Amino acid sequence: MSKNAPPDDLEKLPRMAHWFNPILLSKLLLQVIVSGVFGQYADRRLIVAALDIVPDHELVARADISDVAKPDSEGAVWIDYAADLGDGFDATYAVASLLGQDTLSVDSLSLPRGCALILGGDEVYPTADRASYLKRMIEPYSWANPDVGVSTPPLLLALPGNHDWYDGLVTFLAFFARKKSTRIGQWRTRQRRSYFAVKLSELCWLWAIDVALVEDMDQPQADYFVAIAHAMTQGSNIILCSAEPGWYKAEEDSESYRTLSYAANIAQNAGRALKIPLVLSGDTHHYSRYSTQKGTQYITSGGAGAFLHGTHHLPDTIKADWLGDSNSILSLKTDPGRGHAATETRAVWPRDRESKRLLYWNLIFPILNWDFAIFLGALYTFFVFAITSLPRVDVAVVVLAVLVAGFVGYSGYQEKWKRRSVVAGLVEALIQFVAILGFAAVATSLVPIHSTLNWWLWLLLLSVFVVPIGGLIGSFLFGLKLFVTCRWFNLNHNDAFSAIRLYDYRHFLRIKILGDEITVYAIGLRRVPRRGEWRKTEGGVPRLSPERPLAPELIERPIVISALGIATTQEIKKPDQLKAP
Repeated sequence: MSKNAPPDDLEKLPRMAHWFNPILLSKLLLQVIVSGVFGQYADRRLIVAALDIVPDHELVARADISDVAKPDSEGAVWIDYAADLGDGFDATYAVASLLGQDTLSVDSLSLPRGCALILGGDEVYPTADRASYLKRMIEPYSWANPDVGVSTPPLLLALPGNHDWYDGLVTFLAFFARKKSTRIGQWRTRQRRSYFAVKLSELCWLWAIDVALVEDMDQPQADYFVAIAHAMTQGSNIILCSAEPGWYKAEEDSESYRTLSYAANIAQNAGRALKIPLVLSGDTHHYSRYSTQKGTQYITSGGAGAFLHGTHHLPDTIKADWLGDSNSILSLKTDPGRGHAATETRAVWPRDRESKRLLYWNLIFPILNWDFAIFLGALYTFFVFAITSLPRVDVAVVVLAVLVAGFVGYSGYQEKWKRRSVVAGLVEALIQFVAILGFAAVATSLVPIHSTLNWWLWLLLLSVFVVPIGGLIGSFLFGLKLFVTCRWFNLNHNDAFSAIRLYDYRHFLRIKILGDEITVYAIGLRRVPRRGEWRKTEGGVPRLSPERPLAPELIERPIVISALGIATTQEIKKPDQLKAP
């Protein structure tokens, strides 16, 4: 059997990551610590730039993709955008299957495949090693769109997300940023660095900035985009891409938003009346579209394979300082057509009601996260053993202190130490402590002679009783906390949805560039085929097909952005107002 063929046993294909698996949690914690301590001292972006010293005109020449960005009969150029893929096989392959079709029929529209596929970050989960990239991203894309010899193969350009950075970007660069092109199905790589700019048409460019783990722009990257900006045609448009939707935290003056603004400042300082009508990001695994009063669109589209995130917590408006315009208001309720008039419908997917409904899956947390339940059961056993073996107040106080430190520390870290997150952690610690005391009381009443038993025999008896039941109760309480805090207190959104690992509601963007107009088609896949619903394809192109055809749909009406109405960067801010990130 060819190494490019799927296995006979499809059950061997990767499942979605169990984010609450204790072993995986430990590995990710270690990676975060190592990346945080050593990341800035070994910034791979600086190393790559130092090994790629070429004149500015060479950087500009590389950005020219006119050999593949060929206009259609209408004169339009098409590209695709997808982010947050490479988790479970089923969702990743389903999206890749849609992206690979020469023409996609969606709601009576026929949309041609993009000349380039822009991957907006987090190409693999949970860790960035070679085996994960191959199994979770490259194989699904190669099987969905096999290399059968196309005269003009589409490009694949990738932006790294935080998960790609956890190994210092080593594997990402090996696959996506090298002199020799990598073949991924019919797609071909071309970029040399982890950030890039491409000229899509005479009046439209795409900039993809790499904020790394430190959420900044290094100096060689800034110099790169300065060179690109000065080479652009007067009055050109920029589709600006980042691996994080910094506008979500614009009111907090976050580092990611500041870096996004700094990239826009570079465009402004070129003095060429450049416009930024569209800003894209992944990282958050849902669809949302914010619009400014002047029509600039901020779209989050992180639905190419990773677990689903909810949308009900997103604010209707965000106040953002965009290039010195402190009165810029981003609205989630705008019409996607020309003019972007206010509407009552929030531009999100899944819809708010569905997002809230999906949270109920957290009530079966012990079933969905059985490995974490066993871990909690083991902790319960240890604490019950300590309390029953040494029935003193100080032992109970120590147990309570450990629980408070653990739950408050975890909740506080996850939510940037918001006051309500600390309160939530404290309440959970107290409830878990009461449950542990209850187990201790039941254990001693059921086995009143425990003090006469050897300690190891007593621990064994406790394990048989406490591990399964304590794990069930403890993990249920944990899931209940996630449900309550995410549903009503705007907390734990990532944990609540990563715990249930939903792979439906996939989506990506197909973008049409025609003159000064950009049209975005947000394409959704409401249901992903389950593992048993894939079948090997007769003839092997693509390698697998679903029992029932995939049913893509438009998430909302086509988003028409007329750049003629977008303010130029000179109109927004003066050069002496520039602020470094």
